[in-house]
Amino acid sequence: MNWFECKVIYEKPVENTAATKKVPELYLVDAISFTEAEARIIEEMTPFITGSFEVSDIKRAKYSELFFCEEETADRWFKSKVYFVILDEKTGKEKKAPNNFLVQAANLKDAVKKLEDGLKNTMMDYVISSIAETAIMDVYPYKVKSEKPEFQDALEQK
Repeated sequence: MNWFECKVIYEKPVENTAATKKVPELYLVDAISFTEAEARIIEEMTPFITGSFEVSDIKRAKYSELFFCEEETADRWFKSKVYFVILDEKTGKEKKAPNNFLVQAANLKDAVKKLEDGLKNTMMDYVISSIAETAIMDVYPYKVKSEKPEFQDALEQK
């Protein structure tokens, strides 16, 4: 999977006033290229934002894996750096291989628990180096829209 962080800026109404303010929000999108990431985030955000918005920045995000959670209270995303302890076959010495994970959780304690649950079937030893809350508002994994080829829909309608 190729993950891209997309910064979206839109006008948000200020409570109890007629004014608006520009608000930047960060989203994560699974896409093949920067162009597809921009198209996907526009498609995903259009139903939720009234008025205009712009995608002001897109950059690659390197995550080995994402741990999703269906719990309603798990409304935050935490980036965690985990080092897997591996043995260098040539020297016989232990090495630490860094990996970044993204965990959906309610709070920091919950993120640690969900990360450890996600890694419990791992055969390698690991060390959790850091976990920090991100500014990511939501994550949009790739979804297969239809299993049928596009032309097959047209044939069935005839």
